[in-house]
Amino acid sequence: MDGTLSKESLKPFAQPHQFLAGLDTNLASIIIAAAADIAIIVDGAGTICDVASSNDLRCIDASNRWVGMPLTACVTPESVAKIETLLTEGRNQKLIGWRQVNHPISGQPDIPILYSCISIGKQGEVLCMGRDLRPIASLQQKLLQAQQMMETEYARIRQSETRYRLLFQLCAEAVIICEASTQKIVEINPAASDLVAQGQRRLVGRQFPEGFDPEGTAAIEGMLATVRAAGRAEPVRATITRNQRSVSVQATLFRQENTAHLLIRITADSLSSVPTNDQLKQALDLIQEMPDGFVITNGQGRIRSANLAFLDLAEISSDDQIRGEELGRWIGQPGVDFPVLLNSLREHGSVRLFSSAVRGEYGSATEVEISAASSPDGDDQWFGFTIRPTQVRIKPRNQRAQELPHSLDQLTELIGRVPLKDLVRETTDVIERMCIESALLLTGDNRASAAEMLGLSRQSLYVKLHRYGLGDLPESDDKD
Repeated sequence: MDGTLSKESLKPFAQPHQFLAGLDTNLASIIIAAAADIAIIVDGAGTICDVASSNDLRCIDASNRWVGMPLTACVTPESVAKIETLLTEGRNQKLIGWRQVNHPISGQPDIPILYSCISIGKQGEVLCMGRDLRPIASLQQKLLQAQQMMETEYARIRQSETRYRLLFQLCAEAVIICEASTQKIVEINPAASDLVAQGQRRLVGRQFPEGFDPEGTAAIEGMLATVRAAGRAEPVRATITRNQRSVSVQATLFRQENTAHLLIRITADSLSSVPTNDQLKQALDLIQEMPDGFVITNGQGRIRSANLAFLDLAEISSDDQIRGEELGRWIGQPGVDFPVLLNSLREHGSVRLFSSAVRGEYGSATEVEISAASSPDGDDQWFGFTIRPTQVRIKPRNQRAQELPHSLDQLTELIGRVPLKDLVRETTDVIERMCIESALLLTGDNRASAAEMLGLSRQSLYVKLHRYGLGDLPESDDKD
């Protein structure tokens, strides 16, 4: 906003002499004060004669010290040339365009003001009318933060969509997704296309079921109707007409973008539906390249395999170095987080979004969310863990000092990972700083009154101010 607005953008009244001829000085001053956030009258030498400002801008000239000072002394160095140009053009013209000028405030960010000047006297007096740009700057900052958050979220969604689309295409199980109301196929993976139509024709857009024997088609229709009504149904048997293969068909109802869809899985009875070695190798290679950590353990939690993402989190160079080790060695506090996760996994069969941390071999710690599942009960039970580093949300830069840095839920999540004495010390420091800031605010930065309000000596208050960076120690220490 460093440019200017041309004076042609300001359309004057057509008949000012007819309607504004009786305007007296008091009424004119009221109109100017109401129309501008700040108004300054400058004489021919550039000295401030009078100042009128709104409540939001009282901090600019809180003690009326501007009167009698040059206007150029009340702005930042880079704004001096703009002020001189404004005053020169204001004396030569009746009204000029707008220019941004910054006023310095001790201990606070500069205040941007958009000024326009108009000549009001024969001795070179100029009226400077300004608009406060801080609300616009705040909106711009919030817009920038929102855009950054959206870009981060879009990138995460695109990565997730790419990963799961690859998994959908490489999955050896036949999977079909269709609309629940019309039963038109929306997506079909190569395994389903090869099984039902052997890739001979495009099935997307066609109605499901297609290519099954009459008895199987009727059974599938009945099963889909039950799923739409009740949300679930038992699998049904059917025979593919083309190759007379017997299959099991199962459907699951889910919603996406306010539209109901059916996820249909088709499992063939013959061994030909088992994935080939090449397909298994592709799936394993894909898991190795996943950006989230993936670990497979036995029933006791000892690692059998881990992908490269987990090795990076654990700061391990080779899979051989962790094979056979207990996963709890790197998860959360030793003997605390992982046993809880393992017991829940054994009891429920799966765990979703378990908050913890991965501790690297060289001392780093990464906050993560863990989802896990167990293999079907049998002689050899296996567990699979997906370990995803949590994203850091963008926080507003101008966070209020009065707000606590942690909510109760966030502090609860730190229990078991951060020592209690550290939690208590951090909370105590925050509350102490809040009390000192509130006392200074209530007393108008009168440190003696603030110390008395807090029940502290002034010397103790000065020490705490220095500790929290709220002010410098005085040249001579005052004691009660």
